[in-house]
Amino acid sequence: MTPTPLFESTLTSLKLLGRGKVRDIYAVDDGHLLIVTSDRLSAFDVILPDPIPGKGEVLTAVANFWFGKLAHVIPNQLTGIDPESVVKGDAERAQVRDRSLVVKRLKPLPIEAVARGYLIGSGWKDYQASGAVCGIPLPAGLRQAEQLAQPLFTPATKAEMGEHDENISFATVETMLGTPLAAQVRDITLQLYREAAAYALARGIIIADTKFEFGQDAAGKLYLIDEVLTPDSSRFWPADQYQVGISPPSFDKQFVRDYLETLDWNKQAPGPHLPAEILAKTTAKYREALTRLTG
Repeated sequence: MTPTPLFESTLTSLKLLGRGKVRDIYAVDDGHLLIVTSDRLSAFDVILPDPIPGKGEVLTAVANFWFGKLAHVIPNQLTGIDPESVVKGDAERAQVRDRSLVVKRLKPLPIEAVARGYLIGSGWKDYQASGAVCGIPLPAGLRQAEQLAQPLFTPATKAEMGEHDENISFATVETMLGTPLAAQVRDITLQLYREAAAYALARGIIIADTKFEFGQDAAGKLYLIDEVLTPDSSRFWPADQYQVGISPPSFDKQFVRDYLETLDWNKQAPGPHLPAEILAKTTAKYREALTRLTG
């Protein structure tokens, strides 16, 4: 793991196309992008000022593991090109080492494909208010963190930086994507979630929910893109500490969210600094998730 955290990459040999909450994206050529996963952490859609040491390497390793494990379900963005081969100089190679991917240039779909297996987070809040999640009615009397009878596909819009994602109905997705593609995305999302959740559970991790992103090539073929089943895009719970009725401890950034909830902060930028203890514990949680999943 890199001893010096990377808050932001500074590559000059490639054109910077944009920075997300965590990833910096560069153009390699007409057919390829370089994605650098920084150690930035966002919470409540605000990028916090302190990077989490080693986080980018962990996220990259976890995503690569799942891309390989789930490749039989859907093709993905990976190219196998060494990221260090597309940048120049030792300093740039050090920045991209173990935290970057060279991927196919694909057109992202304008939705986040969320799969929920448990009633938690915004789904729990939605259920308390309406008895439904994203317009899907659920039985009365369910409790926080309860496992759902079947995983749900609960899509969301992709928010601009600093804005919040909005849950949307499947009918809205059909309007946006067309009925055949919407159904394909839903079915693949749920298959990916079921397979991953079963694998993780055997290794002591409950995947409560997760989000996938998809893209298309010029011919309209669908690919799995972005990150996959990482502690940033998923809720990972230790199975041996799970109980219904409470928000379980986690291997993901929920640990940081829970700390932030104790502060007098309005959840607007700029975010507060994190104590060294919180940074160290967050790094340890991310690494433990990697070790449990991949051995």
